[in-house]
Amino acid sequence: MNSDVTAPVADASTSGASVPGPAAGRPQTPAYPPPANVPTQQGPAGIHFDFNDGCRVTLPVGNWHVCLRDCDTGNVLFETEIARGYVASTRKYYARFEILVWARVALARDSKAPPTLHHVYDASGKEVLVQFPVGTIGDTIGWMPYAAAFQRRHGCRLTCAMSEKLIPLFRDAYPEIGFVTHEQVQPQRYYATYSLGLFFDDDEKIHQPSDFRLVGLHRTAGYILGVDPREEPPEVELPDDTRPIDEPYVCIAVQSSTQCKYWNNPTGWHDVIAFLKEAGYRVVCIDQKKVHGTGMAWNHIPHGVEDETGDRPLVERARWLKHAAFFIGLSSGLSWLAWAVRTPAVMISGFTHPVNEFHTPYRVINYHVCNSCWNDPRVRFDHHDFLWCPRHKDTSRQFECSRLIESKQVIDAIRTIPGALR
Repeated sequence: MNSDVTAPVADASTSGASVPGPAAGRPQTPAYPPPANVPTQQGPAGIHFDFNDGCRVTLPVGNWHVCLRDCDTGNVLFETEIARGYVASTRKYYARFEILVWARVALARDSKAPPTLHHVYDASGKEVLVQFPVGTIGDTIGWMPYAAAFQRRHGCRLTCAMSEKLIPLFRDAYPEIGFVTHEQVQPQRYYATYSLGLFFDDDEKIHQPSDFRLVGLHRTAGYILGVDPREEPPEVELPDDTRPIDEPYVCIAVQSSTQCKYWNNPTGWHDVIAFLKEAGYRVVCIDQKKVHGTGMAWNHIPHGVEDETGDRPLVERARWLKHAAFFIGLSSGLSWLAWAVRTPAVMISGFTHPVNEFHTPYRVINYHVCNSCWNDPRVRFDHHDFLWCPRHKDTSRQFECSRLIESKQVIDAIRTIPGALR
């Protein structure tokens, strides 16, 4: 028997699988709306099934023989005999499951008796839900193309559940897809549900077939949904597509959620802004926050920029980015938004390996120093530690991954952008 599937229980219940939380011992808040308590698809003889938390089957009182298969690999994933209860696959990502249920009394009479239920996964024309976690920008932007690819491949009626702030970016660009917030999800509607995320502690590969730290933050969605993982930017439709200012300008974003994501070179932004102004550009900062930090560590937007900070709609940020000559930022959401609107992005990051983000020829990293800890499965990112630096915290080498990225390296990357310097 393959341990790929949870053992049946005496009574039907929801799956026990949970999304890994931010750190061991901390209270966990569900990242996604739960599936319907009872599988949504009704089969014969009181059997219910669906694919809303992996493959799920509930069986009424009887004497059953159950088999779950993967149609594409040919593997029998689970096979058991059960009087009544609930069977669910351990794996929650996409697989083309096959469900077979026989009445044991029929098998006793004829070993070749047809199954009471035989269902092969087929989402064509059916309601499918793809769930994105809220509170992130770049992740959702990077994952949206894979959800759209899933809809095209299966011909399903796809709904995407995500943050209300992101829906206006995609709603008009993908008229064939429905968009809802987590609060608007109606779990009983769906034939199948897939939850996209970064599953740090998923050693058993329950939620993701490949560790996101190895395949890339965005490409992990392709593996979870079973579509081509090659990257492509999402489509975006803006309600106002006009140029915000007439003069040539560059957008920058310097803030992030933890200090390791910042460009920690003390004079870096000052030097780059001076270079851009000398080249004839207005430099516009589009961060959400003018000042961000905690405790003794606070980060201000650079002196000399035009301040367009504030809690603005993302479609407005996208408008500024679309008409910018280029964007300079970090491994953060606004870099992904620049990629989405096809604006050249100079990305400064030492704590992530370049495989982590979308490809840009203007990626800046210093390999001579410690780097890429985010993509190291041996260390665990702590969302609650603003000063997280797993290899060199509280030493003279803390944050050297970005502190030792010199302004020259960033300026040299800018010089390679076609038409950047007139």
